[in-house]
Amino acid sequence: MHIPDGILPASVCIAGYAIAAPFAWYSLRQINRLKDPTEELPKASLLTAAFFIASSINIPVPPSSVHLVLNGLLGSILGYFAFPAILVGLFFQAIMFGHGGLTTLGIDAVMMGVPALVAHHIFQLRHAFRQKLGEKLATNVFAFLAGAMGLGLSAVIFFFLVITNIPSGFDAQTEQAAVYGLTLAHLPLMLIEGTFTLLLVAFLQRVKPELIERRG
Repeated sequence: MHIPDGILPASVCIAGYAIAAPFAWYSLRQINRLKDPTEELPKASLLTAAFFIASSINIPVPPSSVHLVLNGLLGSILGYFAFPAILVGLFFQAIMFGHGGLTTLGIDAVMMGVPALVAHHIFQLRHAFRQKLGEKLATNVFAFLAGAMGLGLSAVIFFFLVITNIPSGFDAQTEQAAVYGLTLAHLPLMLIEGTFTLLLVAFLQRVKPELIERRG
């Protein structure tokens, strides 16, 4: 799902940085409002590493490939730490492995980081349904939705970015078919990431519930 250098026009890449900047600023502002932001750093570092590894492993889906993103998981567990965590992970992927690119770093951060923040707020909805569903069921339902929607929203953003910016020298029909196929290939991944997020959150709720309660 990373968009490499050279695919998007310069104006879109610049817009990506312009959009990513206020999200990064707002996330850091929310983090700084915590009583002790440094208390969350070990958890943020661990999940940044998980994002870095998971989104670096490509699964071949001809004519391209897909990979796990885990941005919904990061949003659920890290809250506002998720956006800077994803930004850091994307930066190191770009300079170490060439996944994505530096010109598209802002676009990739928006594509994966903004849905992570949406996932955070989806997961927070569990509080509104605790009385109706019970705490355990509400947590599980919204953990699954957060995990699935994080990836799903990223896939939708990816689709519209690429389908509307196919370079003029490319065969438009072939590229459109490839983009449609690649986007559809993320549907089963949504179920996988939703289920993984549910299982991890359920485990943490049993053994160390403060890890999912104390967030930016």
